[in-house]
Amino acid sequence: MAKQAGRSQADEEASLHSRQNPDKAAAPDAAPMSSPAPPYTDWLRHRLTISGPADAMARFRAAAAGPGLIPWVLDLGRMEEDWRLQLLAPPEGEPAISPAGARILSRRLRDAAAANHQAALARAAADRGCPFDLHRLVPVPAAILALGPDDPAARRWLWAQWGTTRALRHVRALPGMEDGRSTRTDRMAVEFWSADWSPWRALLRLRQDWPTLVWDLRPDYQREEEGAAPAARGRKRR
Repeated sequence: MAKQAGRSQADEEASLHSRQNPDKAAAPDAAPMSSPAPPYTDWLRHRLTISGPADAMARFRAAAAGPGLIPWVLDLGRMEEDWRLQLLAPPEGEPAISPAGARILSRRLRDAAAANHQAALARAAADRGCPFDLHRLVPVPAAILALGPDDPAARRWLWAQWGTTRALRHVRALPGMEDGRSTRTDRMAVEFWSADWSPWRALLRLRQDWPTLVWDLRPDYQREEEGAAPAARGRKRR
């Protein structure tokens, strides 16, 4: 597709520029899309290799490990109202519940959603299973988290600071990347999927925060076309 090919070329140029000029911006000059949140999400596969002095790499590994999610504050009131209206106005046929019943059920759904969300946040507090957690490295401020994931201002912040409008998905460390020839240097590689674009703005920030490390980001569109992308590829954004 023309859209996909354009991204591939731009990302390759950005990656080449980053390898040739490690202290300069690794992003294309122009924004890749007119809106930071297009109606349909393209999940793009990338491979990121990070290397440098062993002590700096040890600190980075510890700093980067996290749950791999963005701890948004849920708008429970809006969710409850949406559920109530959906119960009272189904897409087809007459509602199968009274207004009072819809109110009671939507409140129970809200309470269940709140409990599940709090449990997930509690588990995430001690979770270090994601080796490259953008929220750990470039944290989303509390004021932005309070807006929720669908707020336009929240998406603009993610685009401006991360270069992508969603948390990375399917992040995994690639095996066999440690530099066994030297105890002075270390290397790690991660594979991940990002929404609509590379997290290039986050990498610009990380280059400044970790100046002794070398970053090599490579998009992998060939493998993406051969296999299925993670959940929600081609589906409408929620």
